[in-house]
Amino acid sequence: MGRDSLGFLEEAVMLVVAALGDAAYGVKIREELSRRTGKDYSLGATYTTLDRLHDKELLISWVGEPTAERGGRAKRFFKLTERGSKLLDERLKARQDLTAGVSLKPVLS
Repeated sequence: MGRDSLGFLEEAVMLVVAALGDAAYGVKIREELSRRTGKDYSLGATYTTLDRLHDKELLISWVGEPTAERGGRAKRFFKLTERGSKLLDERLKARQDLTAGVSLKPVLS
C-alpha cells in the first residue's frame, strides 16, 4: 500500500483522533475506537496503527507532561497533520459520493 492508502482501522483511528481533538492519546483513542466500532481493539493494535499513521506523516505526536493519575508517566498525544486532514476529508467525500442513493434492502432467498 502507498503512503496515501488507508485501511479501515487506519481511517477509523484518524477519525477518532480528529473527534478527540486535544484529548487524543493512546488509551483514550483505543477506548473511543472500541466504543465507536463495537470491536475491542487492543492497545498494541491501536499503537501499531498510530505509529504507522505517524510514519506516513498523517499524524504528529508529542509527549505531554507527567501526570499523577498515571504514576508520574507522561501521555503521548496525537493530532492529524494538514496532509492527514486533507486525505481524510477526501476519503469521507468519496465515501459520501459512493453511498449517495444506495439503499440496502434485504435480499430474499
